[in-house]
Amino acid sequence: MTKFLDPLLSRIGQMRPVHALGRVCEAQADSLWLEGLNRAAALGDAVEVGVGMRAEVVRITKDRCQVLPEDRIEGLRVGDIARHLGPVSISPGMHWIGRVIDPDGAPLDGRPLYPGPAVCPLRAVPPPATARRPMGARLTTGLAVFDTLLPIVRGQRLGLFAGSGVGKSTLLSQLARGVAADVIVIGLIGERGREVRDFVEDTLGPEGLARSVVVAATSDRPALVRQRAAWAAMSVAEFFRDQGAHVLLLADSVTRFAQAHREVAVASGEPAALNGYPASMAQAVMSLCERAGPGAAGQGDITAILSVLVAGSDMEEPVADTLRGVLDGHVVLSREIAERGRFPAVDLLRSVSRSLPRAASADENRLIATARRHMGVHDRAEMMLQAGLYTDGADPAIDAALRVWPALDDFLSQGSSGPTAAFATLADCLAPGEPVAAQAEDQPAD
Repeated sequence: MTKFLDPLLSRIGQMRPVHALGRVCEAQADSLWLEGLNRAAALGDAVEVGVGMRAEVVRITKDRCQVLPEDRIEGLRVGDIARHLGPVSISPGMHWIGRVIDPDGAPLDGRPLYPGPAVCPLRAVPPPATARRPMGARLTTGLAVFDTLLPIVRGQRLGLFAGSGVGKSTLLSQLARGVAADVIVIGLIGERGREVRDFVEDTLGPEGLARSVVVAATSDRPALVRQRAAWAAMSVAEFFRDQGAHVLLLADSVTRFAQAHREVAVASGEPAALNGYPASMAQAVMSLCERAGPGAAGQGDITAILSVLVAGSDMEEPVADTLRGVLDGHVVLSREIAERGRFPAVDLLRSVSRSLPRAASADENRLIATARRHMGVHDRAEMMLQAGLYTDGADPAIDAALRVWPALDDFLSQGSSGPTAAFATLADCLAPGEPVAAQAEDQPAD
């Protein structure tokens, strides 16, 4: 009976018998100024202007406040009524699994959806740093490269750095179907409308959707809504984490979240600083990421895979540089690798999982080090090899790398039935180069 009444109880709990009212006193192209709400509203609160148009408070002065609307403002007049709605929140529930929603919790899949019993703030604080558990066990992903060379562990926060068109969305969907998790929360931030449907119906598929909650804000939505999509996805993940579940959070992409934050910040008067981004961008991105990860005692964990768009493979641009410092590893997808037909197009030498070496045994770490060594030698010698300047036998390390490289390159695109089988396959790929690996292991460490 209680579960049946949960939606009703949630709505009753959010009802406000009294609303503060104000009026529009000034209108600009991208914002409105209201008088009468400066003592009732707080930063980040929602207001309703006119009939049904929502806006968010972004600045408060002594006698008025500035709001950014979530829709077009044509037709609004000075003197129109503004109603204070209060803090923005979302009310997820277990029945949201398998659904596609917008950042306010409204359904996008054509079926009714009722709010859950819990009212979750969009900008919650993470668990206390000293109360958090360490990262957990290695997860099976269904992809050989992530089951071996770049392991993902429970509670890890991993960045997926890629340009457009190199297989980022496909890789995210493969991880959504393959990673062992109780619930998957997917945030599609600033995606094109067609791509949202393709991702849900084709890329993710019915099997992936059956254990997922998809939060989507398309590219045509205002910056406030696109920014809120990332917060809403994180809040939904936190709800399931607080139920003790292991949650896999996939966000595509954090770059569009940062771009939406930039639009909001500049419209509210904050000056641009880093390549056009305001100084508050770094704090906004780090605050979002810090909410993921291992939970405290009695909670579950949020394993987060956050995609980052890097134009021209520029890993030093502000969003990418900020994320590398706060995440537990980064995976770089290479356009050159994608163009020669290897997917996922993981650039192993530029990718790092900070779950190593703890996530693997001593023997597994030796295999990982050997594979990276061979890939590094081949990468450094590649230009010489393509120019025909190398003679067989001139360098034993290059000879060994040439023997293992075709099998190793093919291994990076293979599926996996689990880490044990994947490491056995990796050992077979490295067998032709074992004499060189043994010589390197005998050398003293730096």
